[in-house]
Amino acid sequence: MTLEGIILKPNMVLPGSTCPQQETVDAVAGATVRCLLRSVPAAVPGIAFLSGGQSPELASARLNAMNVKFRSRLPWALAFSFARAIQQPALEIWRGEEAHVVAAQQALYHRATCNRAARRGEYTAAMEKENQ
Repeated sequence: MTLEGIILKPNMVLPGSTCPQQETVDAVAGATVRCLLRSVPAAVPGIAFLSGGQSPELASARLNAMNVKFRSRLPWALAFSFARAIQQPALEIWRGEEAHVVAAQQALYHRATCNRAARRGEYTAAMEKENQ
């Protein structure tokens, strides 16, 4: 196996969804990056996170925090695998109905825009209001 030829697809380090104390965006970003730095070889070119049941907005904020706070220390690119974190809002709008296609496409584009910004460390919560 050649490490340079893989993309790792983990979840972020998160408290359980029923845990009464949910960690801050910065705490999740820090715990996740510390875990990855301790265990993922630098030869791996990229890490594409699964959403792990997070809301799309929270997942974007956490990815953004990792890219803002730790970019200079990261030997690999951090992004999303673009599964549930990007698709779920569009699927919820569409529900298989032709009349909802345009709104679903707009939601998909919005999530892609937010996640592209998070990948670059440029995401802000204000971006979520731009789609409303």
